[in-house]
Amino acid sequence: MDLRLDALSHRYDDVEVLRDISLDVPSGHIVCIVGPSGCGKSTLLRFLGGLERPSAGQVLQVGEPPEGCLNPLTYVFQDFALLPWRSVEGNISLILSDHGVRGKAADRIISDVLARTKLSEFRKAWPRQLSGGMKQRVAIARALAVNPAVLLMDEPLSALDSQTRELLMDDLIALWTRQNFTSVYVTHNLSEAVRLGHRIVVLSRRPGAIREIVEIDAPLEGRDLSDPDLAAKQKHLWSLMRDEAEAADKELVHD
Repeated sequence: MDLRLDALSHRYDDVEVLRDISLDVPSGHIVCIVGPSGCGKSTLLRFLGGLERPSAGQVLQVGEPPEGCLNPLTYVFQDFALLPWRSVEGNISLILSDHGVRGKAADRIISDVLARTKLSEFRKAWPRQLSGGMKQRVAIARALAVNPAVLLMDEPLSALDSQTRELLMDDLIALWTRQNFTSVYVTHNLSEAVRLGHRIVVLSRRPGAIREIVEIDAPLEGRDLSDPDLAAKQKHLWSLMRDEAEAADKELVHD
């Protein structure tokens, strides 16, 4: 299933947040959204997930979700959003039971997603026992359990230290290599975007509009950011954002 944004715009009262966003998210691709603080990245993601409705334009789902899909559009948040009173297994089983999947069918799905996210031995653990990286793996496993058509990822690695972030990027690439999922991935980290994205959408300062879409053709597996072509892509992205990021930072400080 593809996603298509058609002339999407939004304002909150007198504040224009997004302006005329048109974008295709092809099936099996990771599309990264970057831009200066306050440009509307997370707001755009909420429209994609149906949590809010834009003032103008529309989000279209093109084609059918994958077989066995329980929830076509599924979020992975920055703060993990795990229930502390439920085990790893319990956090995943809860979302399955909400879709009527219980018993042996749920057990099979839980075992599969825990194996895919390297968490099988932590099935009975409690969130308080897990590191930040492992909590985010649980959140990813929970999202994968419903076999989504599109994963909507809102700065999922930004709360983690740099080493853990590198490990999680490796894990996401391994997951994608095994099964080419579709994702819209919001991040403020340009190296993350270059490492993970097939397409990088650069938004302008508020009101957020598309400044440029940068395509990356290098295979996802084995990408090395020291490669001259990838380093040049990252440098170009920063050249698009630098002045507006500085202006946005000053504006936030003044607020």
